[in-house]
Amino acid sequence: MASERSTKMPKQRPKAVQAERIRILNDTFRQSGSGGRIMITSGVHALGPEFVSRAMAAVAAFDAFDADNVPHHEHDFGALMVDGERLFFKIDYYDPTLTMGSPEPADGAVTCRVMTVMLASEY
Repeated sequence: MASERSTKMPKQRPKAVQAERIRILNDTFRQSGSGGRIMITSGVHALGPEFVSRAMAAVAAFDAFDADNVPHHEHDFGALMVDGERLFFKIDYYDPTLTMGSPEPADGAVTCRVMTVMLASEY
């Protein structure tokens, strides 16, 4: 029965592997816009197209993830400053029809990521 023992994974590993896969998908989406939809709030839009461009570049470059802002290690939230404005971004996971949550956020084939970029004051 040695083969059975060698194929079993520790209970903690699947969650860690899932979180790593979600993190990779989230980082790719946040940096490229590929794999989902981006929603920009009216408050961010009101600051003008140049601000929106700088904000999106800052979100793409964001790497200040820590245990306080991403306790599940998925890189799905960030808070940052752009031109003196405090912004948040949040990535949520939906099914491809956007009618309910994703059945498996670690699977890009069944998940549409939606990132909302907002002023902190709009939260």
